[in-house]
Amino acid sequence: MDYINILKDLSTYPGVSGQEDKLSGYIAKLFEKYCDSVEIDEFYNVIGIKKGIGGSGGRRIMVTAHLDEIGLMVKSIDEKGFITVSNIGGVDSKVLLAQEVVIHGKKEIYGIIGAKPPHLLTPEEIKKAVKMEDLVIDTGLSAEEVRKYVSVGDIVTFKVEPLVLQNNRFSSKSLDNRAGVVALLDIMENLTLLNHKDDVWFVATVQEEVGLRGANIAAYNINPDLAIVIDVCHGQIPGTPKESVFPVGKGPAVAVGPNLHRKYTKKMIELAKEENIPYQIDVEPGDTGTEAWAVQVSREGIPTLLVSIPLKYMHTVIETLSIDDIKNTGRLIARFISMTGNEMEEGLC
Repeated sequence: MDYINILKDLSTYPGVSGQEDKLSGYIAKLFEKYCDSVEIDEFYNVIGIKKGIGGSGGRRIMVTAHLDEIGLMVKSIDEKGFITVSNIGGVDSKVLLAQEVVIHGKKEIYGIIGAKPPHLLTPEEIKKAVKMEDLVIDTGLSAEEVRKYVSVGDIVTFKVEPLVLQNNRFSSKSLDNRAGVVALLDIMENLTLLNHKDDVWFVATVQEEVGLRGANIAAYNINPDLAIVIDVCHGQIPGTPKESVFPVGKGPAVAVGPNLHRKYTKKMIELAKEENIPYQIDVEPGDTGTEAWAVQVSREGIPTLLVSIPLKYMHTVIETLSIDDIKNTGRLIARFISMTGNEMEEGLC
């Protein structure tokens, strides 16, 4: 798999929560290479089914990773053509200054989020954090020209050029959680070389950043016997507490906690040891902040696991990860799925 080019394509493709339809179509085409059938539901979740060799005796395993990203929405256009915005999802206003953006109106309009130069700041302003309502997008167009193409409610995404860094690192926007979508593709590719008894439902979900909506819908409709959620966790950077972050390049983080199925999680960790797949332990005593939180309590309850890819600088335009962690995520989950029913059940005794 060409990880770098797939990551470049997926991370730069616009897909803000609630506006994922075009990205869903693009991802569906990627799924078609590996899945027996692919569909897009009413909410634009992409669902690919890879049949197992167990026939009707196999179970239903669902593997999810959300495809949506955080972004902005046009709130107003003033008399000089400057545009104010509101956030969609967890956007930190501190990272918006001096960013390049794309406004998805009647046509794509490029703009910048300007900042008052430090020379013009008052002593009081220097001490204060910037507020989103004080920021504006400058397109260079007049108010009349802006209103010709841009309307209140239009989506705004960040314009980014992905970077391939040293030591197999990759940086771009929206790797939360397009990296998880790449891991889904990696699992599919791995499973083409492995026998698996169970049917696997791969779901690239929508609207995670605004409340786990797509996972709620998919889990209810598919009603799997087991769910594996792939997301990102915080990569280790200077000044962060050790217990809350994970070194990049040391393997995926397997979550343990009351939200996650204890015996299946134990089996996955044992498998990682047996297969010499690098992994880390993510202690989650409460809400994981991921789709696992929603999937676990769908219908009568679904045994759920959470596997996370360490990601530095989350919810910025320079999110950074190790491609090796994506590969090891795919390898671990594919091997786990390929275990025969009896072998897995023995591990749960």
